[in-house]
Amino acid sequence: MSLARLSRMIGKNASYLQQFVRKGSPRKLEENDRAILARFFGVAETELGAHQEKYGAFPSPSGDVTWVEIPRLPLQASAGPGADVSGEDAIGSFRFSQRWLRDQGLQPHWLSAIAVRGDSMEPTLRDGDEILVDRNRRSLRDGIHVVRLDGALLVKRLDTSRPDRIALLSDNTAYPPIECAPDQLDLIGRVVWKSGRL
Repeated sequence: MSLARLSRMIGKNASYLQQFVRKGSPRKLEENDRAILARFFGVAETELGAHQEKYGAFPSPSGDVTWVEIPRLPLQASAGPGADVSGEDAIGSFRFSQRWLRDQGLQPHWLSAIAVRGDSMEPTLRDGDEILVDRNRRSLRDGIHVVRLDGALLVKRLDTSRPDRIALLSDNTAYPPIECAPDQLDLIGRVVWKSGRL
């Protein structure tokens, strides 16, 4: 896609991004423009100039960074028939140990937390649980993932054993599998952690 088309996509005049890339004007992209472009290209905002501090690294008294804030988004991944996608501005955060994230092979700028709605993934995931989604893990493989299908955000267990079909499985046996072609599915990321009430 040309710089002119990208500029129009974010609501700017056609020369906006060309001037930014070639002339350094403006000196940095506006936060909203950067967020739209990052989502469009499927990259972290830090790759487009956002500072890591946006993700809330907090130093310990000794000065070492030990905690990282992971944004909670006002999205709900349906463990049922499917939730509509809403806005993506953070409504809070979870604090994780930077060391724990590193030990798990997780990079903070690829992570976000969203809520689960519905009962189709019970007992693994319950209505109201919060899940941590790693958007860097975007390969189709077995496991629990957040996906977009027909405009709805779902959390399901993927079965990729057939080359031409993907099965979205519910842990609650009352729900039948959903089958689709791989190109019908938009893989958002892999679920790597959950929290919830006892």
